[in-house]
Parts: sequence; C-alpha cells; structure tokens
Amino acid sequence: MPNKVKTRRQSRESAYKLIYEYLFSGKLNDRTESIFTAEELPYSETEYIRTVYHGVAEHFDELKSVIEKYAVGFKPDRIFKADMAALMLAIYEMKYMPDIPMSVSISEAVELVKTFSTEKSPTFVNGLLASVYKELSNKQK
Repeated sequence: MPNKVKTRRQSRESAYKLIYEYLFSGKLNDRTESIFTAEELPYSETEYIRTVYHGVAEHFDELKSVIEKYAVGFKPDRIFKADMAALMLAIYEMKYMPDIPMSVSISEAVELVKTFSTEKSPTFVNGLLASVYKELSNKQK
C-alpha cells in the first residue's frame, strides 16, 4: 500500500503543474490532465487532481481577487506564475476542501515554491496564505 502522505504530495504536485499550465493558456487541457491522472495513483488521488484542477479553473477570478487582496504592493500579473499556481491551489483547498487542514495546504504550497520558484517565494507565499487563513478562520467562528 502506498504511503498516503507521499501519494497526496505527488497528486498535489501534479495539480500544481496543471494549474501552472492553466495560468499561461487560460483553458483546461484534457491531454495534459490525462497524462497526470494516468500515473499509478489510487483513484482518490486522481479524483483529487481533477477536483483541484477544475475547481481552480472554475473559481479562477475569485481566487485571483483573494490573492489581490493580500498581495500588498503586488499586482497579480506581476506575481511569478509558479507562486500564483501554489497560491491558487492552496486557497482553493482552504476554501473548498474542508477535509484538508488549512495548515497542511499552507505547508504544502510553501514546499512547492521551495522546489519550483525563487528563493524569496516561500516567505511571500507563507505570508499571504497566513492572511487568508486568518480571514477564513474568523469566518468559521
């Protein structure tokens, strides 16, 4: 049986890469999606990838406005696409996937940008997501 944490991390990375591509094209790509979901992953993980990928596309404008709200001094068009993809993935999980702890979404987004973005990106992503976390936590009270 595969390690659930490692498997989810792989799935999250696949979703991240699909979102990254979406940021450039502005449309869903069935061919790329089928490549990522054809990996040897449990069904629940391929569903996770599809849910996040399609969810981010469906809520794109909303997620972008959340990022705009907290990216003080940055216009969304000036944020590195690698950072934007991680932010959108994490905010989508935080808002629409209550079974995933928000702290996990934040931590995983930071890990993604450590791997795929700039040296300063983890601090930026963590700070922005911490602000989103505070807002969402206050709404849940």
